[in-house]
Amino acid sequence: MALGMTRFTGAYYATRSMNGKRLSRAREHLRIAYPDASESEIKQLAVESYQHLFQLGAEIARSPRTMNIDSVLGEVEFRNVEKGLNAIVSGRPCILMTGHCGNWEVLAITAALLGIPMHTIYRPVDFEPLDNWIRRERSRPGLIMLEKFGAMHPLPTLMEQGACPAFAADQNAGDRGLFVPYFGRLASSYKSIGLLALKFNATIISGAAHRLHGPKGTPRFRFTIHDTFGPEDWAEHPDPLFYLTARYRHAIETAVREAPEQYLWMYRIWKSRPRHERLDKPFPDKLRENMSLLPWMSNDEVERVIERSERDRAELRGPRTA
Repeated sequence: MALGMTRFTGAYYATRSMNGKRLSRAREHLRIAYPDASESEIKQLAVESYQHLFQLGAEIARSPRTMNIDSVLGEVEFRNVEKGLNAIVSGRPCILMTGHCGNWEVLAITAALLGIPMHTIYRPVDFEPLDNWIRRERSRPGLIMLEKFGAMHPLPTLMEQGACPAFAADQNAGDRGLFVPYFGRLASSYKSIGLLALKFNATIISGAAHRLHGPKGTPRFRFTIHDTFGPEDWAEHPDPLFYLTARYRHAIETAVREAPEQYLWMYRIWKSRPRHERLDKPFPDKLRENMSLLPWMSNDEVERVIERSERDRAELRGPRTA
């Protein structure tokens, strides 16, 4: 009943005039990610993204209290998890990755209930009573919360002790981030995650928990590990930091494409732009080379990223005056 009500409320809120700017941004982002989709498909996905956001609220309030070691196998089905779980139990340092797709809270809770020593990085809520409630509820299944601001200081020590830090790593990392392809456009990504992985030769495990719509009594979520990779994969690349950042972004993109209606398209995904675009410089040869060495990208895909970057550079430059 709650999910039905929140789905209705999400659709209502999405189309109100007060939300017009954010809805337009979501539609713009969807056009970038799905250039062949019709306007009606784009509009529908944008509204469904808001329905998903409101449903998340109900699920986040419920899941920490109702999911436990006895119920998790009835609520969650697993797909392609063997390689990732083997990496975790091997004792090697691991970093867990996801994006704001599906239900990342269920993903974290499920991992904690499976006995994975989870340290989740989160951004505190400004309203302190609400922040305290969120921390308390999220800690119930065994999650250990680390505030986003300053979290990188204790993480090395925690990783030495066997902890698995978990990041939602699809947010914009600012003008100083590392720019890698994401849905055919350069996106600012966090360098700190890659630097942490390089320091500890860590295995990176990227997954997502998507909501299912099966009949009553069947699992409500599907836990999928979309990629597991480590030092042996980036050792031969001339720029390991670029490679592993681009690869975890690619894994998040794969998860989003699996259920695009369960992604927060209203986020400022591509807000920051790379230095060469801001300074009106040609596309860097080094960046072109790095992309061409990514095994999952074809030559045509590399050229599309470059073409999109040139368009972004022209838009930043604006019309030339006589």
